[in-house]
Order: sequence, then C-alpha cells, then structure tokens
Amino acid sequence: MTVTTETPAAPKPVRPPRQSPPRRALALLRNAWRGLTSMRTALMLLFLLALAAIPGALLPQRSLNAQKVDQYIADRPKLGPWMDRLELFDVFSSFWFTAVYVLLFVSLVGCILPRVLDHYRALRTPPVKAPRNLSRLPHHFEGSDTATPDEVIERVRTGLRGWRTVVQPGNREGEVTLSAEKGYSRELGNLVFHLALVGLLAAIAIGKLFGYEGNVVVIANDGPGFCTTSPAVFDSFRAGNVNDGTGLTPMCVRVKNFKADYLPNGQAEMFTSDLQYQAGDDLNTGTWRDTTVQVNHPLRLAGDRIYLQGHGFAPTFTVTFPNGQTRTETIQWRPDDATTFLSSGVLRIDPPGGMYPTEAERRKHQVAIQGLFAPTALLHGSLLTSAYPAMKDPMVAVDIYRGETGLDTGRAQSLFSLDPEMIKQGRLTKEQRVNLKPGEGATLADGTKVTFDGAQEFVNLQVSHDPAQQWVLVSALTMMAGLLGSLLIKRRRIWLRVYPAAEPSEKRRTVVEMGGLARTDQAGWGGEFDRLRERLLTDNPGEK
Repeated sequence: MTVTTETPAAPKPVRPPRQSPPRRALALLRNAWRGLTSMRTALMLLFLLALAAIPGALLPQRSLNAQKVDQYIADRPKLGPWMDRLELFDVFSSFWFTAVYVLLFVSLVGCILPRVLDHYRALRTPPVKAPRNLSRLPHHFEGSDTATPDEVIERVRTGLRGWRTVVQPGNREGEVTLSAEKGYSRELGNLVFHLALVGLLAAIAIGKLFGYEGNVVVIANDGPGFCTTSPAVFDSFRAGNVNDGTGLTPMCVRVKNFKADYLPNGQAEMFTSDLQYQAGDDLNTGTWRDTTVQVNHPLRLAGDRIYLQGHGFAPTFTVTFPNGQTRTETIQWRPDDATTFLSSGVLRIDPPGGMYPTEAERRKHQVAIQGLFAPTALLHGSLLTSAYPAMKDPMVAVDIYRGETGLDTGRAQSLFSLDPEMIKQGRLTKEQRVNLKPGEGATLADGTKVTFDGAQEFVNLQVSHDPAQQWVLVSALTMMAGLLGSLLIKRRRIWLRVYPAAEPSEKRRTVVEMGGLARTDQAGWGGEFDRLRERLLTDNPGEK
C-alpha cells in the first residue's frame, strides 16, 4: 500500500501596503530628525566643528591680516584662488563652517530637550520597590535589631536626610520595606553641562553677529590719538554679519607713552602703556581720564574693550626743499624681526603747493625714503642690523628716491614698500643710499635735504565689542559646574526589609535585611554602604 503525502504549498508572502508619498516623506523626515538629534550625531558634529577650525589656525585669515592673505594667494597662483573659493581664508564666516555650527546647535537642542523631560519624569517617579531577594545585590547585609519593625524603619528614614524614601508594606505579615535613592543631581549636572554648551554656542554666535573689532596704530608720546567716529579711523575693521559698522561706542583715545620690559636676551616680558580717554559725558565736557593698559589687561568702556596688542617704531624725517620750506613726517615701520625689532618701511613726502609751476613738475620732485630702522644699531661694515629691541642707539639705512611716488595715481599703495613698477619705468629714481643717526642728513642733487630726526614708538590698539561676552563666561563656568557634578555625584539605591523574628527575644525582636546598588560603577560605593549600615543600624548584634 502506497501512501502519498502532498506537501502544502508555501504561503505567498504578504506584501506590506504601499505608503502614500506624503507618508513616505513624513517617515523620511522623522528618521532624519531622529538621526540628527541623537547623541552620537552631536558628538560627530562637535568633532567635525573642531576639525573644521584647523584651517583657521593654520592658514592666514582675511579678518586678521588681509595683506598676508593676498601675499599667500600671490605666492600660489594656481592653488591660492581655489583655496579662496573654498573660503579657507575666511573659515569662521564660511558657509560650510556656519552649516556645521548650526547643525550642531540644532542637534544639541533636539537631543537635550527629551532628556530634560525624562529627567523631570524621573524626579516625580517614586523609588523602585525592594527586590524580592536582597542577597543577590552586590552589597548586602542581614542582621537583627531589638526595636520593632516600625521603629527601625522610622530611625533609618530619619537618618537618610537628602535621600528620596518610600515606605511600603511587605509580602509577609508585619513586614515593612523602605526604598531610598540618591544622586539624581548626576543626571541634572549632565543636562546642565549640555544646556550650558548650547548657551555658549548661542553666545558666541550672537557676538559674531552683533559685535565688531577694529585695529588702529597710534603714535605714542602724546600723539594725535583717534576717535571712534566711523570705521574709517581704523587701519582694519571687521563688523559682525548683521552690523554695518555704524553705531560704534563713542570714545576718544590717545597714547601718552609706551614702555616695554625686556629680559637680558631681548625677549619681551611686559608691555605697558599710559592712555588718556574720553567716553560718555566726558566727550561733552572735554574731560580726559588717565588709565594704564597692559597685555591681557584691557581698558573697558561701555561694553567695549581696548587691548594693547603690539608695538613698533615710527621714524621721523624732515625734508627741506630748495626754497627752504620743510615737511616733517612720522609713520610706523613694520617690525621684520620680533626679537631685535629691525623694521622696514617707506615714507612718501609731497612738495609744498606752489613751489613748482606745473602739477607734472611737482610730481617729478616728490621724495620717497625706503629702508631699515634699527633701535639698537649694529653695523657689519655698511650693513645695518639691530642688536636689541629697545631704542638705545637708533639708526636707519635708507634709499632716497626722487620722482613720482604714485601718490597721485589713485591706486592703492603699500604702507611699507614702494611700487616696483614706478622704479622699473624710471619715474622714480634712487638718489642716495645712506646710513643716518638722529640729527644726520643727506643732500640730493637739486639741493633737497633729508634729515633723520629720530623715532617714536607706536602701539597697536584693538577695539573689540562683543555684546555676549558676559554670557560666554557664565556659560563656560556653568559647563564646568555641570561637568564636575556629573563626574563626582554617584547615583545609588538602598533597600531595607524588616520583619518580626520567628523566635523573638530581648536581643532579637526584628530581622533586618539591607541591600545596596550603584546605578553606575563607582569606586568607593562599597565603603559608603558599610558606613551607612553602621550609622543607620547601630543597635544590632552582628551580621549573619
């Protein structure tokens, strides 16, 4: 007899119903939002933000030194323009750095808010009921007490000040349990840290949007100073993204003197400058107030800070023209050596008006002085260098030119060098090359005399306005407090179960069981558990 069995056919897979396009788009957005607001994404964005800031530290930035950026691009004619298109010279205002910054901000906010709600619910949730078997916990104690169960529970509850406690009846007759938990501030410290981080990012962003920063060179020794009437008074000025440079805090500043302290090897130890300033009602009354600024010790005026950033030397030359008229100019030269302050620069002087019959003739008799300045001269033959950064024996080595300096061309001129095209075309001719000490001079072929009068010191002042600077400090301190709280506070739980002894006696009326558990692995919790037991359960004959 043959039995034939038929294998049932496999069920056909049931295809899930196709979602409509709006539902698919909504699901995609929901998944994208969940991914963006996860802690892993926030950490990745924070790392990416730190990585994106590296080019800003390694490459010259246009907001700090536009001339250095132009020189960097000129030295790399192929790579430089592409780097500029990628905004590598404006890193912190670039579109890609801003995108990472905004995504990090959104990710942190979306990640923290649900945790805040969860923590709020946890604070309202009573401690967990005592486990059935306390002996399985990492820390356990079993003993006895002469008091009644209610008295033991009340004594322990009174001793657990600062703990959240709940007393509940047990499963057996006369049994009472106590649940206690402490360390909720650990999660609170974690949340405070992340909320303060969001506040720090927001404060920095507000400062970049509404702040401004200007740098100006001021000649010391009661020079003319400057007033913040417009951004044009600054040598370089950077306004915030929503700040057009108007509405500057009105103030006037002039530099009385400058002093630099040097070590014997020429290394700078401290810069100090005495300033006079006017702000507020002083501008109407003409009152000047005295103050002293040093490196990292700025002058604070109406929310602005005036920093002393650097210094250098400004040689003074007097040009006496053939008709006896004189022109005296003092202008800063650029320090080329930060150790000895050997400086280079150029001075352009225009003849007095009416001295020559035509404008073309006047331009041919312009004078340009280009060369080196040494605060403490050291000569190697006729070659000049500097031996010390302080001005002990000043001297200049200059080339004196006569002709068209380019002042009337309308083109931008470098403050520290002449236009080589003017020299190449023969429109500017070198007359003499001389080394001069203060009081010495040189006479040109047409009778024009150039005299070196010495040098003044100049200081570089930075006026910085950041409306959110105080919030940056508050956020940073709050971050530190929250981080310390999350690291030092321990989350731990203890449970107590008491019930009448099976055979009561004078020394054993109540059985006491105690268990402890730390929510996180923390060194020292075992010792704390023993100290709690000794303090709370003092009236017991010992452990079992």
